[in-house]
Amino acid sequence: MMAVMATIRKLETLSVRDLLADQDLTRDDLKLIFDLSERVKAAPSEFSQALRGKQLAMIFEKPSLRTRTTFEVGMTSLGGFAVYLDHTKPRLGEREAIKDIARNLERWVHGIVARTFAHESVLELAANASIPVINALTDLFHPCQALADFFTLHEKFGSLKGLKLAFVGDGNNVSHSLMIMGAKLGVSIRVATPPGYEPKSEVLEAARAFATETGATVEALHDPVRAVAGAQAVYADVWTSMGQEYAAHMRSQVFAPYRVTKDLMAAADSAAVFMHCLPAHRGQEVTDEVIDSTQSVVYDQAENRLHAQKALMILLMQDEHA
Repeated sequence: MMAVMATIRKLETLSVRDLLADQDLTRDDLKLIFDLSERVKAAPSEFSQALRGKQLAMIFEKPSLRTRTTFEVGMTSLGGFAVYLDHTKPRLGEREAIKDIARNLERWVHGIVARTFAHESVLELAANASIPVINALTDLFHPCQALADFFTLHEKFGSLKGLKLAFVGDGNNVSHSLMIMGAKLGVSIRVATPPGYEPKSEVLEAARAFATETGATVEALHDPVRAVAGAQAVYADVWTSMGQEYAAHMRSQVFAPYRVTKDLMAAADSAAVFMHCLPAHRGQEVTDEVIDSTQSVVYDQAENRLHAQKALMILLMQDEHA
């Protein structure tokens, strides 16, 4: 046990104290997280006391299966303890100022995980807390999902540089994270959306700037077949994100041509994998025959949320930041 802890402490530290957005992480940070994710996945018992005595506060404004479970189980399996704070009603900042929440929590726990609607809520938590804050999903980014996704692709293909990933659907938070992190890793990204549902222009611009450094490309398209052509990974997400339920019927009509089917997958590389961050609305953004096929790695992605987040928590929390 002592030898394992000594090895952990010899690791290079991340260049950031918090993980708020994908652009916060350097390529060296990403390599460090993926390398440790691999070690944690291969030998979980060796890290069973990596965060012994540490406490994690988990603030959730949105329902969750994968995010809540993987953070809570991950923290427990590292020897720590997680406290779930339900902020679905009232939302963060409605009952008490966010800065006051942050300043209270920093006195009690060693890290904060926040799953919020507004990205600004996570930024405000981090600005007012002296402990690490992890973005577990906002309306703008989902960096923990992207970490698991690219770790999964690393397992399947080895080197990430030069891979092509096609995202088909809504230009949402997941597409934003995939563009930014993919560009940093040298993965070329094509995002195919209906007109009017493109990724945010400022995120697209930032991703393209990172891509120029790695030789990757980032494209926003409207033709799903063109986006998928030759891709090693085809990614879908729900057409209606949490908070957009009022538009679900209209979106189901607008996005119907962007359903990932067996025929669309046939346009991708012969060794292509299908990806989805889940939960999936089967029959909408993806057919059963695709998500249940041998090409599907959706449950590998879900499992790797646990390993990637454990690595992230170790790197951010194993030394005192408070």
